[in-house]
Amino acid sequence: MVSAMAHPILFEPVPKHLVAFDETWKVHKAETSPPPGFEDKLDNKAALDRAVHQLAKLQGKLYAHDRYSVLLIFQAMDAAGKDGTIRAVMSGINPQGCQVYAFKGPSSEELDHDFLWRVQRDLPERGRIGIFNRSHYEEVLMVRVNPKYLDAQKLPYRPKTLEALWEQRYESIAAAEKHWARSGTVVLKFFLNVSQKEQHKRFLARITDEDNHWKYDASDMTESRKWDQYMEAYQDALRATSKPWAPWYCIPADHKPYMRRAVAEIVADTLAQLPLGYPEVTEKTRQEMAEIKKELEKK
Repeated sequence: MVSAMAHPILFEPVPKHLVAFDETWKVHKAETSPPPGFEDKLDNKAALDRAVHQLAKLQGKLYAHDRYSVLLIFQAMDAAGKDGTIRAVMSGINPQGCQVYAFKGPSSEELDHDFLWRVQRDLPERGRIGIFNRSHYEEVLMVRVNPKYLDAQKLPYRPKTLEALWEQRYESIAAAEKHWARSGTVVLKFFLNVSQKEQHKRFLARITDEDNHWKYDASDMTESRKWDQYMEAYQDALRATSKPWAPWYCIPADHKPYMRRAVAEIVADTLAQLPLGYPEVTEKTRQEMAEIKKELEKK
């Protein structure tokens, strides 16, 4: 492991589905389907259950240890399965130790601050797991594809080109996440990589099933028509901000059982590396417990 004095690395990134820490990763080469041999639904469900059980035990130690926090960031195109994945992976977690934030369009108050302000407010406390369902990355994804949103941000300074603005934001994001890592936050970022074909299949299912009509949003299809622009934005953003202390994972999302399993295993394998432990009990407390134990056993 690289020295924490040189880099704020609290863990070794899991190799599976890891986005390289250089300029070699290409979104069009990233898989949207499970690796061969990982298609079985029951096998994936069993593996998910094991990882969730492990996470539940690790969360108890994380909460009691109260030195580290965990931030899980989920980004994806619409209908990739963010909500279902968060629900499945966190199904064994004590709600007291977990907090979920879904970031929509910024409010007027948020627009009066820099683009990182609103996520900074919602970082998880020590001992807790925080989840961002969408995040500050919308500022280099949604806003990049739809630069009209910049008009409402009242920026005091804008570079001559939009490309320079995105580069500045990548730099700000990487610096912020490095600071969070130095402060004891484990930052794990997941791009749920659904294919456009599968996305459209899920859109159709929403329209066909009356129970899912509430999920319909005409803007989803509007954004889907900009697929190539979004893929370019994802590629540039993930390349620029996948770091050893805040890695991106590109998870195949066309097969939901495998997607959920992969995310759960990466989170569990990462947390298992932390030097977590329950607080030490003092000798005085041990003596007090021994006396109370004798009293209780007499009853």
